[in-house]
Amino acid sequence: MLYRITKLISSPFVRLLWRPELTGAEHVPATGPALLASNHLSVLDSMFLPQMLPRQVTFVAKTEYFTGNRLTSFFMRATGQVEIDRDSARAAQAMLDAAAGVLRAGGLFGIYPEGTRSPDGRLYRGKIGVAWLALTTGAPVLPVAMINTDRVLPRGATIPRIAKIGIRIGKPMTFTGDPGRAADRRAVTDEVMQAIQALSGQEYVPSYAPGRRAA
Repeated sequence: MLYRITKLISSPFVRLLWRPELTGAEHVPATGPALLASNHLSVLDSMFLPQMLPRQVTFVAKTEYFTGNRLTSFFMRATGQVEIDRDSARAAQAMLDAAAGVLRAGGLFGIYPEGTRSPDGRLYRGKIGVAWLALTTGAPVLPVAMINTDRVLPRGATIPRIAKIGIRIGKPMTFTGDPGRAADRRAVTDEVMQAIQALSGQEYVPSYAPGRRAA
């Protein structure tokens, strides 16, 4: 109920201020599970995508999103996003378990295969969690491209700016393979990242984003 109320109140402001252009909405199933695998340019990606879809989308978000910016914190809690401590030794498995639970219950789960926001607007190598989820649950993967959301809230900024954004959703992708086999997980992940790149037009970097940020 709180999710619907929050969305009802915030949606007109999102549409007025950032004029989001959505394409591919017809690919999102009316019922049943699906993984929305997106590039990640801004902390607000987890707000913009659910705003444009009729169904609830659940994301896993790092603890900092719940304790930092008040607007972001409120939205995360009000929309039922799952808080994960990324410094925990079990963070990765906790995220996968939470995601699998959402999918098995027939929900939509949003995931950022890069694992973090892009440090420079390019698309980085995907982590294999998206493949494990797709192969373990059988849920289809919908590639998603967020466009210009980094202009709304650049890294380090606290006050959103006005900029037109776009959201592109690709056709469902289904996969077969062994979730316990590294080669299968890697192949599926790379195929998903190729689909995201085709939608976003970003330059692809064949290394992990967190390593780039640390450097």
